[in-house]
Amino acid sequence: MEPNTTAGGDEEQHHGDDPANATGESEQKDELEMVSASHQEEQQEELAQHQPLEAEDLDFEKWKPKPKPKKTFSQKMDELKRYLWNPETREFMGRSGKSWSLILLFYSALYIFLAAMFAACMWALMWSINPYIPTYNDRVMPPGMMMSPRGPNGFDISFNASDRRSWVKYVAALEAYLEPYDDSIQEQQNIQCPQDAYFIQDDKEESAERKACQFKRSWLRECSGIEDPSFGYSEGKPCILLKMNRILGYLPGQGTPINVTCAAKRGGQENLGDIEFFPKSIFNLKYYPYYGKQRHVNYTNPLVAVRFPRVQLDTHFSVQCKLNGKGIINDSPTDRFLGSVTFSLEVGA
Repeated sequence: MEPNTTAGGDEEQHHGDDPANATGESEQKDELEMVSASHQEEQQEELAQHQPLEAEDLDFEKWKPKPKPKKTFSQKMDELKRYLWNPETREFMGRSGKSWSLILLFYSALYIFLAAMFAACMWALMWSINPYIPTYNDRVMPPGMMMSPRGPNGFDISFNASDRRSWVKYVAALEAYLEPYDDSIQEQQNIQCPQDAYFIQDDKEESAERKACQFKRSWLRECSGIEDPSFGYSEGKPCILLKMNRILGYLPGQGTPINVTCAAKRGGQENLGDIEFFPKSIFNLKYYPYYGKQRHVNYTNPLVAVRFPRVQLDTHFSVQCKLNGKGIINDSPTDRFLGSVTFSLEVGA
């Protein structure tokens, strides 16, 4: 009985193990087939990579995009009309009415805001600026000096006394420059100031107009153009006019009038001869201080006329005129017009 029982048990165990073994074997077969298939695919890809390209693959023309057919003029016009107004979608230039309304509303609000901000900035700037007195004037340099007339090449006066065409341009420049100094205009607009002291008018309101002292053209005598309309150029005795540049609130000379001197830098002082000044060789203190264009409406700069009555003919001179006085700088190496002016002078027969 026992052997049979053992055999039977073995037989039952054998039959019990058959389904599991069958499943394992099938899974192993599937894995082998998948590995084999992937291996074959890799081999085919390697072969394809190493195979030479065929002729049809080298024909790049077939890969180029085909050109679009050209549109006729009528087609283009139709597309343009459709772009401007599409009746199907009711769009103008690709946008609906609502879209255009939103865009116009946005940009209108944007530009209104920018304009308001700019106006506010300008208002704040103008509110902070005094129209009568500069906010910062602590670095104002001492005054410079300018002259009239000037030649076409700058500060160059060259003419022949016998040739009217060579000096008529200088006479015209002097005549135009002295027009505001006519006696009738000065008597009408400005007042007489007999004192030789600063004309201080700080007791008035800040916006009140300031009076200006008269400076009459007739005071320049031989250089006024009244007695001699050619200002001496027709006789070889030319005149020039010097003025000191305006500086608001400046008191030149610290109580002493500024003096003017002229000398020859080249050509010889003896050849330049005597020099005459009209009305005097000073800038009178009564024309200072200057209160600006808005308050000193009729202000005219005082002038010093310089005449060369005995200049040697056909000689080229370099003449320098200087301001001299307290607080004046006339030897600046960088600014040729600071307290002085240099010009060339040549008078021919």
